[in-house]
Amino acid sequence: MNAHHTPGRPAHGDEHVPRNPETGRLEPDARTVNRAVAASAIGNATEWFDYGVYAVSVVYITQNFFPGEYGTILALSTFAFSFLVRPLGGLFWGPLGDRLGRKRILALTIILMAGATFCIGLLPTVETIGIAAPILLILLRAVQGFSTGGEYGGAATFMAEYAPDKRRGFLGSFLEFGTLAGFALGSLIVLLGEVVLGNDAMSEWGWRIPFLLAGPMGLVGLYLRSRLADSPVFQELEESGHTESSAGMALKDLVTRYWRPMLIMTGLVIALNVVNYTLLSYMPTYLEGQTGMANRTVLTIMFVAQFAMMLVIPFAGALSDRVGRKPMWYTSLIGLFVLAIPMYMLMANGFWWALLGFAVLGLLYIPQLATISATFPAMFPTQVRYAGFAITYNLATAVFGGTAPLANEALIGATGNPLVPAFYMMAACVVGLVAVRAMKETVGASLRGTEIPETKPQDLVRARS
Repeated sequence: MNAHHTPGRPAHGDEHVPRNPETGRLEPDARTVNRAVAASAIGNATEWFDYGVYAVSVVYITQNFFPGEYGTILALSTFAFSFLVRPLGGLFWGPLGDRLGRKRILALTIILMAGATFCIGLLPTVETIGIAAPILLILLRAVQGFSTGGEYGGAATFMAEYAPDKRRGFLGSFLEFGTLAGFALGSLIVLLGEVVLGNDAMSEWGWRIPFLLAGPMGLVGLYLRSRLADSPVFQELEESGHTESSAGMALKDLVTRYWRPMLIMTGLVIALNVVNYTLLSYMPTYLEGQTGMANRTVLTIMFVAQFAMMLVIPFAGALSDRVGRKPMWYTSLIGLFVLAIPMYMLMANGFWWALLGFAVLGLLYIPQLATISATFPAMFPTQVRYAGFAITYNLATAVFGGTAPLANEALIGATGNPLVPAFYMMAACVVGLVAVRAMKETVGASLRGTEIPETKPQDLVRARS
């Protein structure tokens, strides 16, 4: 048995999760499930607020840390660097999450993430301490990447294991609601700073405010998470003693035994994150550089479109519980492939056209985004779920996701073609379509057990009813 659990006694706050007398399983009530969803979503919002603030503050980061001809490229390279560290975080936090529990690791990752972002707001600029300023910025971005390597996979796993099987799509979509809320809040705060303080003050000192806000946001997320027991699925795994074997499982064994879901998930993540970071992180730089729009105008477009995406995402999650995850992904990938070029051409024609083009692509992306938390955790059995998710997701994201803004900027510079982001998204969608074809339908599948869950046709019918 696991050293952290004594037979016959509650494990990790087990007293908060009642046991069904008929099945013997731990089944949280609706209030506990809602609290778990809120804690996961707010923590995720904090994470992506940190990334979103950096994305919409590239112009200020460039001025204060990377002045010069290649400043924008260096600022985007620093953005990409944190993603290269994420796989190390996944390798470190993932196995720990399968051994020690989801809740404990999530408490550590949110502290590291919010703390690093807060410290960015305190950094002296290159004018004050010279080259030490960008070096410190890069180090703090590395801390962000390392902590995020465990945060996202853990939050998605935690939420999915709390959610009832037939509502996992709907409840899981709130994790991505938090993602968009983080991005949108970052855009809104920087926009308000532009309006209230003005561009000069924002460039001089106002850019620090959004980064400093990450501190109290992280404390709120930590407080909510600390009040919850670990997921019922993990508690049952711990009681069975399987956490010991997962702790000793080497990366080689994970790849050898579960290479197929890892490979399929890699294809899905390539499509997901190329679109995500091209659309949500690179768009401010793209619109300012390629269309000549003012920073304030771009921030307005970003906030309005992201807010619209937030409103739609729970409905997309609920729809996936009825029709399945695969139809949602097919719709998104095919729609993005067909409309990427027309929408990017549309965005070159001014504010309203840019808003329309961005909104269309954003809404087409929603069917993917809304189903991550329901789809990816169900691809792995409980004892390797955190590790399998975190390692696979972060490796693919490091290579193809976080590098997307830098790759788009470099390719536009090399070719002079402003449609490069559209082509980049289309190529990723092709990879995603191949992966979806190979993916098993996971709607309605139980996340309990030590084997990979598989949904049979009759399960899909029951989930729809």
